[in-house]
Amino acid sequence: MAQSPYRERILDHYRNPRHRGRLEGPDLVGEADNPVCGDRVRLELRLDEAEQVVEAAFGGDGCVISMAAASMLAEQVHGLNLEELRGLTEKDMLAMLGVELGRARTQCALMPLRALQAALKALPTR
Repeated sequence: MAQSPYRERILDHYRNPRHRGRLEGPDLVGEADNPVCGDRVRLELRLDEAEQVVEAAFGGDGCVISMAAASMLAEQVHGLNLEELRGLTEKDMLAMLGVELGRARTQCALMPLRALQAALKALPTR
């Protein structure tokens, strides 16, 4: 994490997470974990009638990268619809962080996306 502006943004999301907590009656819930390092992330989303995200929250425990990435993703998904959520890629997730990561840290950064994908997979076909 040598790039200073990105490093500071990651640390800010870690120290001051956005949307950390639980939603009452979420429409989508997904979880992901990494048994190797013990990190875990839970992502909860509430949708409106148009199936757009109106609220997002995350919880979990993990390293700076996984928790900052979860905070960034929870912030990023506001206003997105189901199709747009399904279209989020690993490349998008890594671009949110803005730093080059090694293999192990990349898995940490992708954990919130994996939680989102689990939530979408559990959603009944619409």
